[in-house]
Amino acid sequence: MKFGETFMEYLHGDREWFLDKCSHVEYKRLKKVLKSCRTCRLNDSCTNECECKSCPLCDQLFFSELMREALDIAGCFSTRVRHLLHLHVAGGIERYMARLVHCFKTDQTTMIQEGRMLIEYVTMNAIAIRKILKKYDKVHSSVNGKNFKLKMRAEHIELLQSPWLIELGAFCLNFKRPGDGNSPSEFSTHFSFDVDVDVDDTPKMTLMLPDSMKLEYDLTCPICLDTLFDPYALGCGHLFCKSCVCLAASAMICDGPKAASPESKCPVCRETGVYPKALHMTELDMLLKRRCKGYWKERLTEERARVLKQTKDFWDSQTRFVAAAAFVAILGLVVATFLLKITLAAACLCKRSGWKSKNPRVQTRMWTLSSKKVLTLPLFLSFSLSLPDAEYLIWVLSRVT
Repeated sequence: MKFGETFMEYLHGDREWFLDKCSHVEYKRLKKVLKSCRTCRLNDSCTNECECKSCPLCDQLFFSELMREALDIAGCFSTRVRHLLHLHVAGGIERYMARLVHCFKTDQTTMIQEGRMLIEYVTMNAIAIRKILKKYDKVHSSVNGKNFKLKMRAEHIELLQSPWLIELGAFCLNFKRPGDGNSPSEFSTHFSFDVDVDVDDTPKMTLMLPDSMKLEYDLTCPICLDTLFDPYALGCGHLFCKSCVCLAASAMICDGPKAASPESKCPVCRETGVYPKALHMTELDMLLKRRCKGYWKERLTEERARVLKQTKDFWDSQTRFVAAAAFVAILGLVVATFLLKITLAAACLCKRSGWKSKNPRVQTRMWTLSSKKVLTLPLFLSFSLSLPDAEYLIWVLSRVT
């Protein structure tokens, strides 16, 4: 059976009630666009137009439509997975209300069924996109289909590289019972998820697609080169430990990656604006906690010590800053008070001696200051001031004020 027939059977099968609420690739319609272009190539009058590496008519209809569908599928998939995982990790009254909604089914059975349908949904649409792009390159003898796949990856809408798919895979494995080992659970049909630990103790997640294609997701942090701990996925899709990605962006670990500056760059691809879109991989962290217990406990101790040290250093620096600011403020107040008292003393000296300045502004300022109450210190200093010094001090004060 050809893939087109398989895909149509999937869309109109027993999952139709679920797919009615989701976007999908219009595989049949896109295939008709390519078929009309192939017919055009057989026509002698259009040979020169369609033998080129790109077809303007096809490109306008084909790539714009496919991009719109890919965006809709990615948005629908992330929204449904976010809702499903939220129900799994929810607690208290929220989880109780969710069970009341599904009162005729157990909570676990409902989530398993929805998770299985979501994985089928994203894999079938990803295969449909790959097949139709391959057919485009074959019809036009071009590489525009491959370039479009690269564009999708650059814009973070490639379905099989989404962090939400990794979270859904971890969600699947978290439902396995301890005695199941690496055997597929009731969650899987045409595919299976697995976590293998090789000789280097590097865990990997494997996804088997319906067409025997295998995808592996490396669960190693590219910064510390160790197994992910409390993992976060940035907006570009790269996975990091929480502490590693926070330190790379000069952010506090306790605040998380979202507290980093929007101009911070991904340590791998150097893309900006990816920290505000960071995703906490809760299910993946739960999976690693269960499968790598010894490593997880050891890393937890290290991370606690690192957070305490960073917090202590931060508050020590804040204390030093506040102390320095207070010292500067007090010193400035003392100096300003001392200078004002000297100026008051100079004004009193000028008034007692009957001296008048040629500058009207200085003279006015001198009489204003001399009418103020002068303390013991400026009275004492006034005896050591000469008239030129007093005139200069009053002139400076009049210029400032």
